[in-house]
Amino acid sequence: MENFRSEPLPEEQPTKKSSRSGCIGFAVDTIETVLLALILFLGINAVSDRVRVENISMQPTLYSGEFVLVNKLAYKLGSPHIGDIIVFPYPKDPQEKYIKRVIGLPGDVVRVSNENVYVNDQALEEPYIAQAPAYTGTWTVPSGQLFVLGDNRNESSDSHVWGFVSIDQVVGKALVIYWPLNKLQILDYTEVVKASP
Repeated sequence: MENFRSEPLPEEQPTKKSSRSGCIGFAVDTIETVLLALILFLGINAVSDRVRVENISMQPTLYSGEFVLVNKLAYKLGSPHIGDIIVFPYPKDPQEKYIKRVIGLPGDVVRVSNENVYVNDQALEEPYIAQAPAYTGTWTVPSGQLFVLGDNRNESSDSHVWGFVSIDQVVGKALVIYWPLNKLQILDYTEVVKASP
């Protein structure tokens, strides 16, 4: 048997959205978007840095005006290697960032003579340098320190001039040239830079 109603059901009245709730919804969405962007920005800055190359000391690897992406976690999770390109505060003016190549690790003896760089009496293969160093010297790298040189050996203010870099002060490892786009390049010479027997 079918059921019939004798009274019509009341029609549902459409609910009116006030302009105030629309504005509040828009404001909440905007705040959520801004907060998400801020969290992403802070997260990216916590693990990376962007550095503009300002001088000629790393030519021909890096040129003035290029932008480099730096991994700030590289040495919190691992150790430096010979050949790494690192960013650090200049020891004589910590407000200024320098970018150089790691040549000597703690305990290493770095010697520059006969236009070659030797680490623990083994010559480094360095196809990336502008020209052979025209200076000489010997340095023993202390614990917790790094010996760094610019790839433009004879035009670089680096460890052969002012000494060592504390590993604790290193901002991070340079990973990629990302600007200008036609210079896009991964900076990884750890396979190339090795001591020759």
